[in-house]
Order: sequence, then C-alpha cells, then structure tokens
Amino acid sequence: MDWIKRQEKVKASLMQSVGPFPGKTPLNPVVTGVVKKSGYRVEKIIYESIPKFYVTACLFIPDGIKGKRPVVIHVSGHTDNGFREPTYMILIQNLVNKGFIVFAIDPVGQSEREGFSDTGGISRNNQSGVPYHSYVGNQCFLSGSSLAMYFTWDIIRGIDYLETRKEVDMKNIGIAGRSGGGTQSAYAAAFDDRIKAAAPEAFITSQKRLLESVGLQDAESNLYHAVVNGIEHADFIEVRAPKPMMIVTTTRDYFSIQGARETFTEAMNAYKAFGKPENLILAEDDYIHGSTKKNREAVYGFFQKFLNFPGNPVEEEVEIIPPVELKVTSTGQVLSSLGGETVFTLNRKRSGGLMNELKISRNNIEVHLNNVREKAANISGFIPPDNEGEKVFFGRYNRKTYNIEMHVIQGEGLCYIPFLLFIPDKTIKSKVIIYLNPEGKSADAYPGGKIEQLVNRGFIVAAPDLSGTGETTNSAGRYLDHLVDYATVLIGRSQQAIRAGDIIRISEFLKARNDVDPFEIGAIGIGESGPALLHAATFDKSIKYVILINSLISYNTLVMNEHYKVKFSCAVPGALTGYDLPDLMAYIPRGNLFWQI
Repeated sequence: MDWIKRQEKVKASLMQSVGPFPGKTPLNPVVTGVVKKSGYRVEKIIYESIPKFYVTACLFIPDGIKGKRPVVIHVSGHTDNGFREPTYMILIQNLVNKGFIVFAIDPVGQSEREGFSDTGGISRNNQSGVPYHSYVGNQCFLSGSSLAMYFTWDIIRGIDYLETRKEVDMKNIGIAGRSGGGTQSAYAAAFDDRIKAAAPEAFITSQKRLLESVGLQDAESNLYHAVVNGIEHADFIEVRAPKPMMIVTTTRDYFSIQGARETFTEAMNAYKAFGKPENLILAEDDYIHGSTKKNREAVYGFFQKFLNFPGNPVEEEVEIIPPVELKVTSTGQVLSSLGGETVFTLNRKRSGGLMNELKISRNNIEVHLNNVREKAANISGFIPPDNEGEKVFFGRYNRKTYNIEMHVIQGEGLCYIPFLLFIPDKTIKSKVIIYLNPEGKSADAYPGGKIEQLVNRGFIVAAPDLSGTGETTNSAGRYLDHLVDYATVLIGRSQQAIRAGDIIRISEFLKARNDVDPFEIGAIGIGESGPALLHAATFDKSIKYVILINSLISYNTLVMNEHYKVKFSCAVPGALTGYDLPDLMAYIPRGNLFWQI
C-alpha cells in the first residue's frame, strides 16, 4: 500500500511538472504512402496530436499477420533524420523481421518536424535538435510549462491512433528509444498505462550524478520544477512498477553509469515490494553514448519475453532503408507541406491566456500591486539576504581624481561577490550608483570609460560581478547554458532572484559607509542585468532610482515573438503565471525609472 500511495503521489507531481495535457481531439490520420519491402510494408502516416499540430510517423507492418500483433513504439534521439538514421533503423528493421509491428514517430523539432516557419536570421544549426529544443523550450518554461509535454502528448496520441488499427494487440505495447528517445520513452511510459513494457536507452541515470558529471541537457530533458516537486529518474521507473522495464545503458556514456546502477538498485525496491523483481532489468555494455549490438539484442529479448511474442533475439544484418524512401510529407517538412501549429504558436496561445489574466488583475491596480511583490518573490525564488556574510577588503589604488577599492562580500551560501568601488576625491555623503554590466565589473572600468564619467560627476560607483558574471562565471559543463539555466528550472530558483539578492547585499554594504548618502542610491542595469535590477528594486525600497540600458522590459515579448535574441539567464521560469517586468516597474517611484533602448 505504501508503494501504491507513492505512485499516486509521483503521478500527481509529474503532472504538475509536465501537464496539464490538452484535451483529446480528432486525430485526423492520413496515410500519405506505402513502401513495400521484403517481408513487411511501411505505411507513412500523419496525425494531429493537437489540432493542426502534425506528427509524422511510419508504421512498419510484417506480412502475413493473422489476428493481432504486439507493437513497439520507437522514438528517436537527436538526429536530423529522426528514426531514419541507420543506427535506429537497425533496431526497427530487426524488430519488424522478428514479427513486431513498429510505430516510429518523428519528435518535435527533428526530421520532418523542424519548428520554424522561417529562419528569422537564426542559423541553420539552431533550427532543429538540441538548439531548437532549448530555444523553444525556454519559451515554454516562461509560461510555467515544459517542452516535454509536447513530446509526451505526441506519443500518447500515437497510442490512441494504434487503437484504431485492427492489427495491433493493445494489450502488448512496448516503447523504446535512445538518448533523446530514451527521455521520451521514459516520460511516455510513466504517463500512459497502456504501455506494458518500456526500454529507455542512454538516458536513465540520476539528477545527482548528472549534475556531478556532464550536467543538465536540453530543455525537454528538464521538467518544470522537477526537483521542487520531488522528481528523480527513479520515479519514472517506480511509478510503473511492477510493469516490465529495462534500463539500457553503457559504461562510458556521459549519462553516468553509476547513476544508472544506483537508480536500478533503488527502483528494484519497488519491484520487490510488488513481488516482481524479474520485471526490472539493467542491460549495459562497455561503450560511449551510443548503440551496441549487445544492448540491441537485450532489447529484442526483452520485448519478446514481456510482449508475449517469443523468438530468437540474435540480431540479423539488414539492408537499411534510405531516408528518402521514408519521407512522409511532400516536401520533407510539415510546415512547408501543411503549415499548421508549432510549439511556439501553441505556447503563444497559452501565454496569451496568462497575459489576459494579468490584464484583468491590473484593472484593480492597487490590489494587483499588493500581490505582485509576493508573487514575484515566490515564482522567482527570491530569498531575502541576511547581510551577515563575510566582507573582505582587498586593497586600493589611485587614479587621478578618484580611488578604486577592491571588495568581496559573501552572497548566498558559499558564493562570493567581488566588486570595485570607485570613490571620488574629497567625498562627503555622495550619491551612489550600482553599475551592472553583464560582462562584469571590469567591462566599463577603464580610464575614460563610462564609470569614470560618472565618478567625475561626483558619484560613488559600485561595479559588481553578479553571480554567474565576470569572475563568478562557471566555465564547467558540456552545455554551460543548460547547466546553469536549467538548474534554476528544476529547483524553482531563478538567476534573477539570486542576482537581485546580490544587488541588495551591495546596497546594504554601501548604506553602512560614512561617505555614502543612504537615501540616494540608484542603479544602472545594462542588457541582461536589467531584469535582475528590476527584481532587486521591487524587493528593496532603498534603491531609489533605476536606469535600464538596452534591457529587456517584458517577458511577454519573449513568448510572443518566434525569434528572440535574449539569453534565457535573464528570464524567470514561470514568471508569466503571476507577473511581468512592467509590474515590477510600477514599484519604482514615479519619475525615478528611465530606460534607453
């Protein structure tokens, strides 16, 4: 009973992170062609998982079926050709030769489902796969959603399509996929009970080991507030127990083998509790992030056993079908053939609904603003600074009319914020400017530069390296932006909230100095520093005036424009569920906010 209760809790948490799913609508399936091969045929299929959101797929059907056959759904990893890639076709064609029906689906943003209606000046490399997934996934995160929802829903609706096929044994459905396909197969199997057996490959590890090694991957691999909601890789397995599950992995994969083994051991507790330890299997081979014959044969044997279709698991040599023969649409791309919706257009509709709610709330502006500060703090993950951290003075040097002091103060935890303090000669209770450049404290600190111009006008200027900038930049990780940005998605702590805390600590440090007028503290936010400054000024009234230069002034613009050029690090995941940057601007006294674009 304890495990059943835990499964119910995990399902609810997964739905919080991935859902809500759209309602089920007509699939409107179309067979666009049939390819006849020795021993089987391939039907080219298009269906609508959401109205006008077209999914391209191929159904591989063995000859001579009498009655119903088990089906294996195949979802591919990050390749330009999707399931048509040779390493995937080896698995697919072997499964078909062994008598299985295989339903191979093109994922969002890959193969025939590239997601931009036009390039908008975006390089070809960013129009599909990992870059595209992160680009459009960032827009989903801003709206409090996950790109994973679209991947998962495509598969769920694909199973709905399979229910219409007389050849398919709906009691024996399996799913397999490697890398990004492993991610999708783990998600779909966790959500859809119709999937009897699942074999995710090159994905299952653990959040802990992932963060210790290569770091977080692209957007669909990171569920909105997953860590906040208590989701770990083991949950994708345990929530299915005791249904058959095989973790397929390799020892030199950048998805840690140690994490895979630890997750297997943890999940086994659930299978033992249900009395079915034999239903959880770990298959591994000594190899990098990729497919091996040993692992593929383990997959064949797994499905033969658990989908009640026994046979020989030995892999046969196959003649790979050329990708062009499996082209489903007339042009090779959904958008140029059919048009329709994209993740961007669907998320834009979702965001439009959120903005309408904000618009209605703003009609009673006093009540609205009373609530916004709390919403912004909660959604961004702001923690008020305690200002009790260590403060270190590192020295001083002189320029003609001013001194430059070097300081470090303690930020959150064991993080430290270095900053330069520019102090005019003969200073008595000066006005102060906190100067925020995303390139760091030294960017405009050269002789004759913009900071010096301010100092020569009598201002004390503090130029910090906010967390993640300048000397505090993190240079580790395979995908640096993913490592930092998507960690905030998982834990519900945005970089903007952390940097707002940095700014407030700098402000408190300055107010304690004898040469500072504590009632005349302002700040300049350049580029990506602007949103952090707006959050800081909302949470700390001592920042009297704010100047924004070439700064983002609305998160809504990021979700309403297909091609944006702002880094995700300046965003707050989920912000549009409760506020936008103009709401924060309303907290700055009238006449004390200036911006230059």
